[in-house]
Amino acid sequence: MKILLIGEYSRLHNSLKEGLEKNGHKVTLLGSGDGFKNYPVDIKLDSYYFNLKLLKPIAKLFDKFFKISLNEIEIYFRAKKIINDLKNYDVVQLINENAFKTLPRLEISLIKKLKKNNKKLFLLSCGVDKKSVEYAINEKFRYSILSPYLENPDLKKSYRYILKYTSKSYIKLYEYLKENVNGIISSDIDYHIPYINEKKYLGLIPNPINIDIIKYKKIEIYDKIKILHTVNSKNYLKKGNIFFDKALNFIKEKYRDKVEIINTVDLNYIEHIKSIENSHIVLDQVYAYDQGYNALEAMALGKVVFTGAEKEWLEMYNIKENSVAINALPDHKKIIKKLEWLIENPKYILEISNNARVFIENNHNYISIARQYDIIWSKN
Repeated sequence: MKILLIGEYSRLHNSLKEGLEKNGHKVTLLGSGDGFKNYPVDIKLDSYYFNLKLLKPIAKLFDKFFKISLNEIEIYFRAKKIINDLKNYDVVQLINENAFKTLPRLEISLIKKLKKNNKKLFLLSCGVDKKSVEYAINEKFRYSILSPYLENPDLKKSYRYILKYTSKSYIKLYEYLKENVNGIISSDIDYHIPYINEKKYLGLIPNPINIDIIKYKKIEIYDKIKILHTVNSKNYLKKGNIFFDKALNFIKEKYRDKVEIINTVDLNYIEHIKSIENSHIVLDQVYAYDQGYNALEAMALGKVVFTGAEKEWLEMYNIKENSVAINALPDHKKIIKKLEWLIENPKYILEISNNARVFIENNHNYISIARQYDIIWSKN
């Protein structure tokens, strides 16, 4: 098959592409590279002029005072030119409702052309979208990335880029996609739960991890236990990093001679992976039921990851609590307890490390995951 993947936020589409190619398909990946993360893409689509030093402040002022994104408008005109050549693909998959990162009405215009010129169109529920935001706002999750905002509405400004999915224009985009795609697929439990019983929902396909590129190295603890707290500054509130910071302040004082704490902020992908390789324990995120892509790659490297590992996830994969990953709850005292357990019992770090890699190989192997996509695309 000839396949076009649109959008890249985490390396999901890169790994899927690699798996599909191993299975004999021809794949093109279009995306921005996602800012500082700088993921590889075949066709680069991003704002250029309004990211220049001279014009960037003007774009920011327009966004602030007129709520008009000049970057998104520029992206639309760039995408319009590119899309003319994107024809005769058997499958086109959008990584998110806002895969092009332009204005909703312009996004619809681009998708219409894609649909007209290609055979099948699928939507991936990966990252926030109308359905998951709506579900969280109605407090149907025990906790979610919207929990800080629901507890403190003064944080509304910080949640602008999430709450936009509840606006009329984004609801219209969602309704258009729901009617016009061949099907919707989710990438993990956090996106799966809101879509259960949705008409065109085709189910969950776990995130693909390229286990040939991401090599497992058996953990060895020579001196101190290295704890990595990795932060994306834009998502500090939404990922619950504040709970990790509070826990680490305590751990740093109590176990000064036993631990080394490493803090990183906004690293590009290559540097991010290096920092994970240089650690034993990785603090990823709190407000999740399942693992995001960063956590899965850290687990593939054999790290003990504090992340989403809720009972829904345990039941889905039939595994025991704390055997593969550590469920990080929005409570710094509970995080401290679990860190203390690992620091005082390093044998469990080695055990969970091995289990984490085996779990990824069994459930997230990029080649077998690509086959699952192939089957679902072919059937629908």
